[in-house]
Amino acid sequence: MIDSYQSEKSAPADRASAGPFDSEEVTFTGSYLDLGSIRFPTKEGLQVRLEVEEPSQRVVAVTLEFDDSSLQLQAFSAPRSEGLWHGIRQQISDSVTSQGGSAEARVGSLGPELLARLPINNDAGVQVGTRFSRFVGVDGPKWFLRGVIAGAAITDPKAAAEIDDLFRSVTVHRDSSPLPPGDLLPLRLPGGTITPPKAI
Repeated sequence: MIDSYQSEKSAPADRASAGPFDSEEVTFTGSYLDLGSIRFPTKEGLQVRLEVEEPSQRVVAVTLEFDDSSLQLQAFSAPRSEGLWHGIRQQISDSVTSQGGSAEARVGSLGPELLARLPINNDAGVQVGTRFSRFVGVDGPKWFLRGVIAGAAITDPKAAAEIDDLFRSVTVHRDSSPLPPGDLLPLRLPGGTITPPKAI
């Protein structure tokens, strides 16, 4: 089934109308968070955590937590005519395998995706559990949006649907600044909405 998706880009057929959106496709109404390249509507119970790279203090990802599930988001620059997800899926799969895990390629509600299983080891190096992550991706106009899903949404269909809706509600904004394909689109702290990370 994965081969049935067009080779240039990987995205749901209804992406432009059901999301994730390009900033030129939507007009925001209601309450939403603007983190620069990633924007999304707020909702009760949704917690937002920004992940900051040390020592540059650059925001590199945003993680949304809802109920017992989490969704990490990153947006990257991409060519207008080609997508990145097909190649990135293979890189993720290779990385998971090199860490002693396994990655199952499948087709989900957003198109081709990976279900990764990574071993959890104790200090002695003995495996004491397994960590599951679902990697999803959508190629949009001149951008690529990646999501990493964990928690209840891996096994609970209702929670999975809620997280998929959350991913679909995201709008990606890429300004006119030239960037090489695969570069992270800039994220920023929204003024007065989230407390900036404290230096350790």
